[in-house]
Amino acid sequence: MKKVNVAVVGCGNISGIYLENLTKRFRNIEVYAISDLIEENTRTKSEQFGIQKIMTFQEIIKDPNVQIVLNLTTPPLHYELSKQALEAGKNVYVEKPLSLNYDEGKELVALAKGKGLLLGCAPDTFLGAGIQTCRHIIDGGVIGDIIGATAFMVCHGHESWHPGPEFYYKKGGGPMFDMGPYYLTALVNLVGPVTSVAGMTAISFPTRKITSQPKYGEEIQVEVPTHVNGLLRFRNGAIGNIITSFDVWDSVLPRIEIYGTRGSMLVPDPNGFGGEVKIRQYFDTEFKSCPLITEHSENSRGIGLSDLADALLSGRSDHRASGELALHVLEIMEKIHTSSDEHREIRLESTCERPEALPFTQ
Repeated sequence: MKKVNVAVVGCGNISGIYLENLTKRFRNIEVYAISDLIEENTRTKSEQFGIQKIMTFQEIIKDPNVQIVLNLTTPPLHYELSKQALEAGKNVYVEKPLSLNYDEGKELVALAKGKGLLLGCAPDTFLGAGIQTCRHIIDGGVIGDIIGATAFMVCHGHESWHPGPEFYYKKGGGPMFDMGPYYLTALVNLVGPVTSVAGMTAISFPTRKITSQPKYGEEIQVEVPTHVNGLLRFRNGAIGNIITSFDVWDSVLPRIEIYGTRGSMLVPDPNGFGGEVKIRQYFDTEFKSCPLITEHSENSRGIGLSDLADALLSGRSDHRASGELALHVLEIMEKIHTSSDEHREIRLESTCERPEALPFTQ
């Protein structure tokens, strides 16, 4: 099998599962080099995964052997490093979000298109067996035409367990930008693109006290909304809502529900790849479980990058975790916040098509 050379930029926490899967599962990827500003990070990952080349970012984008740059840096660096890589002629796959704001994301998508390069972006959890099974059920008309959807991601934030939780309460953080990409990408994949949004946001706790180590007792000044409620008007006429919050102590809310003219569906956690799928058609008396009908029910981080590599090898441009999809999700998140600030419904500029479903495997 032909392989695509990928250079990984950023060897922090998320890089572990990427490197595990890229070196052992996805056979169309060759991890050519790794890079990180912290020497210990690169040394550890080099030894753990047998990657010989340790390079600087500038060396990576100048190396003609590098075909894809996998940008796993922190969100404030997503735009700048992805832009430099694209300008250097490299295809790019970047962790979510695509950028911290829509205008920068739009610039990246246009830059990639203008140079004939592929731009991909996490999350790729919607390619897991759980949500792909939901997609096939919807496409098969089992629950009829989709008329509505709800999504909930509520918890009490990161300061009780994360070693460095400050970012989640600063610009670029907050529950919508942190977890919204998983939920909104799943919804766009299942229901379709969104045409307009309306939102209400709040900061329920202006300060947060860290109770995790090593910063126990330090206080965080909250700069971004931590309770966000958005209404979504989909292109197909369906209406949805999404709540993301770092202000809720506990909840029994579902992750995602989809409502059709012939039944309802319970969608598994979009932050994972598997999970239980349940439907209740109009003639049923209760929800029933559905077998998963595609692969990748385990943690398959990197499947979106592998799909991009397949597109690169075959000369096609319709990879699934695309920059266009990520840009549309980014605008949805940004405009929900803007709607709250301006007290109005906002029509979106961007759109995208639903990514092609993965084939059946059973």
